[in-house]
Amino acid sequence: MLINFDKILKNLGKTLNQKNLKLSLCESCTGGLLSKICTDYNGSSMWFMGSIVSYSDSFKEFIGVNKDLLKDNGAVSEIVAKEMSLSTLKLVNSDICLSITGIAGPTGGSPEKPIGTVCFSFDEKNGFSYQTQCFFEGSRSDIRYQAANKGIQIILDCASQIKTQ
Repeated sequence: MLINFDKILKNLGKTLNQKNLKLSLCESCTGGLLSKICTDYNGSSMWFMGSIVSYSDSFKEFIGVNKDLLKDNGAVSEIVAKEMSLSTLKLVNSDICLSITGIAGPTGGSPEKPIGTVCFSFDEKNGFSYQTQCFFEGSRSDIRYQAANKGIQIILDCASQIKTQ
């Protein structure tokens, strides 16, 4: 699946620069794909601080996700996505953070959480927070690219609601 990210990233960069917001990411199922896409864009150093690829549950715990939340809700849940985002926000000391956790396949799905289930959390240092769950279809690569695309859309939508710094 090919998505042209140039226009989207131009808009993202403009929005974050205008609001003087610095972005961090915490990625699981996308494995750093969204970070790569952001850093492919010339000028992203003005608004992108860095990312954490928190793929395993043990690494999620290492960055600050509560072990009981992981056990009770599973790694693919909005509450775990929120913990990932809040932990990364503190570790990186950014203004905003988006986390992504999901099941890209081709295995690992269940009736409750089928392949293509992806949870997102956007958190801002002053308390604005947004979580959502989406379902994507296609190959492992398709799901990862769709999740990265949705992640950028969430950042844009949420950042536009934040008052200028």
